[in-house]
Amino acid sequence: MRIHIGCEMSFDFPQETPLIAMLNVHYSRASDLERPDFLTSNPPVPIESYRDSFGNWCNRLVAPPGRFTFGTDAVIRDPGSFEIGDLMAWQHEVRDLPSETLLFLLPSRYCESDVLANEAWRLFGHTPLGIPRVQAVCDFVHNHISFNYGNARPTRTAAEAYREQSGVCRDFAHLAVAFCRALNIPTRYCTGYISDIGLPKPWSDMDFAAWMEVYLGGRWHAFDPRNNAPRIGRILIASGRDAADVPLTHIFGPGTLAGFKVWTNEIVD
Repeated sequence: MRIHIGCEMSFDFPQETPLIAMLNVHYSRASDLERPDFLTSNPPVPIESYRDSFGNWCNRLVAPPGRFTFGTDAVIRDPGSFEIGDLMAWQHEVRDLPSETLLFLLPSRYCESDVLANEAWRLFGHTPLGIPRVQAVCDFVHNHISFNYGNARPTRTAAEAYREQSGVCRDFAHLAVAFCRALNIPTRYCTGYISDIGLPKPWSDMDFAAWMEVYLGGRWHAFDPRNNAPRIGRILIASGRDAADVPLTHIFGPGTLAGFKVWTNEIVD
C-alpha cells in the first residue's frame, strides 16, 4: 500500500522567532519513503537539521515576523494490513534488560511512575506478566479516560489524567506509560501518524497521534491506549520519555497558531 502523508502548520509571529520542528518520519521507516520528506517553509528560510539524543530527526530554523507556514509532504510504502501483536513476548527481569532500555523505566516530566506505583500494583499486580499485563493497562486507561479536545491542556501529567479522567491521546499514552514503567516494563512515548484506512466512514479530521512502545521479548512493541485496536498505517515520527521530549514544535517566543492540517490517505492507483 502507498500512503500520502504530510502536514502544514501556520503561525503568526510578532517578531523573529527561533523554533524546532519535529515532523519527519522516524529513521526506522525512512527506507519506506518514496522520496525524502524534507521540511519546507513559506517564506523560505534556512533550515538546520540534526538528531536528538533519542535519534529523532529535528529541524532548527528562525521564523520571520508575520504569517509563517511550514510542513512536510511525502509518500510512504506500508504493508497495508492491520497490526498483529506478538502474544508470546515475555517480560524481562530488570537485571536482564539491555542498558539502553533502563531510561524508560524511570519517572519523567509527564509520566510520574513513582507517584502512581502503588496504584499500578494494586490495579495490575495480579495480571499475567508480559503482553497480557500491558494489554490490561491499555484496557483500563482506554475505559478510564474520556476523550475530550475541549478539556485538553499541555501541562496535564499522567497522575492528573488519572484523577481527572479526561484528556486527549497524549494523556492516554502518558498514563499507560507511567503504569507500565511502575510495573518494571520499559516504555517509551511515541508520536506520529495514525490513519483511518480500513475503518468505516465517516472519518474525523486527521491529527497527529500519541501511543507507546513497550520492550518485551527482546524488542519494542506498539500499544495504543487511546484507540485500543489494531490500525493500518501507523507511522512513527519520534519517541522519547514523554511529550516533553518529542513536541511537534518547540517555539522560543510568542506566536499564535493560525492553521493546522494533517493528511494520511491511501493512494489508489
